Order: sequence, then structure tokens, then C-alpha cells
Amino acid sequence: MASGQAIDEPAGRRWRSGIAMAWRWVTAILGGYGFTVAAAMLGARLLPAPDATARVEATGWPMILSFLLYAAIGLWSLHEVRLGRVSAVIWGGAIGMAVLLKLLGVRA
Repeated sequence: MASGQAIDEPAGRRWRSGIAMAWRWVTAILGGYGFTVAAAMLGARLLPAPDATARVEATGWPMILSFLLYAAIGLWSLHEVRLGRVSAVIWGGAIGMAVLLKLLGVRA
């Protein structure tokens, strides 16, 4: 056996590892964006807003905090070891919040 073969991974494992890393980046960027947008919209929808001026502030604060949330989601998704957990939390959270927003409807 050559010395290089013992160190190198099999070609199949390298290919799957590349797909997993690509999925992790797609989840971090696109899934994190979807999660953040859904969280900001849900926050704006759930904050009390008796009039139009308060509604602007109820929309503004979740939008400001969404920048921090997006950065935190992206860093966590690239740091977490288990790709299944990352995918489930980010994509599941985004879909769950979007469904909840749809069920709540438009604020009257």
C-alpha cells in the first residue's frame, strides 16, 4: 500500500462531503434569510400596535433585530456539527413561522 492511500479519503466520501458542505452553505444563506424574514414578520405582526404610528415602530424593531438574527443563524449553521439539526431548525423554523403568519392573516 502506498503511503498516500492511507491518508486520503475514498473518492465517494469526499464527494458526499462536498455535497453536505454545499447544502450547509445553502441552508446558512437562503434558509437563514427565510428564517430571519419570517421571524421579523412574525415579530412585527405579534407586537401590539393600536394606531398607524405604533405599527411603524412595531415593524421597525423586528427589522433592526433581524440583522443580528441573520448573522447568528449563519454563524451557528456553519459551527454546528450535525447537518440534520441545522437543516431541521432553520428550514423547519422558517416554514413553521410562515404557516403561523398565514394563519394569523393581515392585521386589521
